[in-house]
Amino acid sequence: MFDFTATYTDQYQLAMSQVYFKNGKGNTKAVFDYYFRKIPYGSGFAIFAGLEDLLEIITNLRFSKEDIQFLKQYDFEDDFLEYLENFKFSGNIYSVQEGDVVFPTRPVLQVEANLIEAQIIETILLNLLNFQTLIATKASRMRLVSRERTLLDFGLRRAQGPGGYYAMIGGFNGTSNVIAGRDLDIPVSGTMAHSFVQSYDDELTAFREFARGRPKACVLLVDTYDTLKSGVPNAITVAKEMEEQGQKLMAIRLDSGDLAYLGKRARQLLDAAGLEYVKIAASNQLDEFVIKSLQEQDAPIDIYGVGTNLVIGKPDAALDGVYKLTFSDGKPRIKISESLIKTTLPHRKQVYRMKDKNGECAGVDVIVMENENDTELSKVFHPSEPYKFLDVSAYQKEALLQPVMENGIMKIKKRTLSEIAAYSKSRLAELPLEYKRFNNPHIYKVSISEKLKAERDRLISEHKM
Repeated sequence: MFDFTATYTDQYQLAMSQVYFKNGKGNTKAVFDYYFRKIPYGSGFAIFAGLEDLLEIITNLRFSKEDIQFLKQYDFEDDFLEYLENFKFSGNIYSVQEGDVVFPTRPVLQVEANLIEAQIIETILLNLLNFQTLIATKASRMRLVSRERTLLDFGLRRAQGPGGYYAMIGGFNGTSNVIAGRDLDIPVSGTMAHSFVQSYDDELTAFREFARGRPKACVLLVDTYDTLKSGVPNAITVAKEMEEQGQKLMAIRLDSGDLAYLGKRARQLLDAAGLEYVKIAASNQLDEFVIKSLQEQDAPIDIYGVGTNLVIGKPDAALDGVYKLTFSDGKPRIKISESLIKTTLPHRKQVYRMKDKNGECAGVDVIVMENENDTELSKVFHPSEPYKFLDVSAYQKEALLQPVMENGIMKIKKRTLSEIAAYSKSRLAELPLEYKRFNNPHIYKVSISEKLKAERDRLISEHKM
């Protein structure tokens, strides 16, 4: 699905890299953390997505001859461009598994590489992980409120990129995106456009021709002229004609108006005609709020086709994921802010998920220094309110950051989106209900160890002297 060269980056990444190269710092080992500061949509969790595609991209990331020629006009020096001609990421990446539930301020992914390599991959890392995590999280919210209903991604035409097929990780059942179906083994679904009906002199003829040409998985769009006076009655006529041919109409689709009212009336008309098996699909500016309302009204909608609001991540539109230096040249590094919550956490780190004596999620993730022994972990602190602490000595501890790339080689087996989605579903099921509430979810705790807190505070004092 992706075919990028290494110029898929911001200019300042290359400017900094040339300075590192000229000053002999290019091979300096560094560690960067990827994390986000706020959960989108007022949700209690986010779903991490995009990792496996990112690793595949990084594995093959190179500067082409065209890239090198292009960069010559922007004052990059010949010896640096010669270095870029042989560029290949050779570092290590540690990450949570794609599909896992993740929370703010704690590392989701950690890059360990020389400064140049780490800088050059930053832009594509943020671009891909931020967007796909946003979409997967949005999709998961829709899955929670729609319960067992079918969810389809219809958003390709309005997506800011290849489309929202990462909604599959969040629990969607299929997509209209044909190339995603081809490349990623996702079920592909579609109906018809209003233009198809309009291209015929009458609606009934349009329906008959479509059913004749596409008898399998046939879905008729019934709102071009009048949903209840024309569209549904004509669909019933065609459904009966299909029955005579040993075929079955799969569904009708509503794309405008009061979807709850029209759905109920359409269901009555279909059932009265003995067409209880014909499903009702709905589209038109759907999101988790509209779906929740339809569910609460007992609207007989079987299939939700979700477009724009899914693939643009409305209303948040972006995940505020960041990529921060935490260690380089053998020393911990820190970025200090007036707000403690925006002050970065130094050092290589690990993240533990706390589980109670029954192995159930305790609602706490703890960030620790890499060399801390989990058996010694006891008192942990709120990252920005240091007087708040928690005793976690009795909890079981699951290490979340695992090696996914070593020396530039992908170390995990690539999974299908369906496999990632199944894993995500299982991890979300572990999360207690209070964190999955639609409104005002309980806030998941992210804490730091006593040792990490001490190191952060030491560096703050050192740099403010």
